[in-house]
Amino acid sequence: MTSEPVASSQSERVREGIALFNRGEFFECHEVLESVWLEASGEDKTFLQGLIQVAVSFYHLRRSNYTGAGRLLRAGIDKLSGCTASPHPVDLRAVDIGAIDIGDLLGRLHSLLEQIEAGRAQPETSAPEIRLLSVS
Repeated sequence: MTSEPVASSQSERVREGIALFNRGEFFECHEVLESVWLEASGEDKTFLQGLIQVAVSFYHLRRSNYTGAGRLLRAGIDKLSGCTASPHPVDLRAVDIGAIDIGDLLGRLHSLLEQIEAGRAQPETSAPEIRLLSVS
């Protein structure tokens, strides 16, 4: 009975967090996704933590904190790599917002991590877009 509003609220917050990430508002993305992460469990919690770590890595990158950016990006990649579904359904216990193509996202994140570790990343380095796909 009460799960419907919670699920709807979680779905809206995850969509909002992804939209904030895609607009380059990484700190705000972290705040919104963290509110869902606190309610999540299991693989959903790990998946959200990975997205949060990726967002915070870009926040650090924008501030020229390359060490922090690289460390958090690697942690986020590790968490997202551990998610078994690809594309990962972002249902978060009955929250149906679509799916994220984890393989595509991870490929772009690995490339960025290589740039950071090689000292080639700049604060204005573009973040990959997180794309929601339809789930049939």
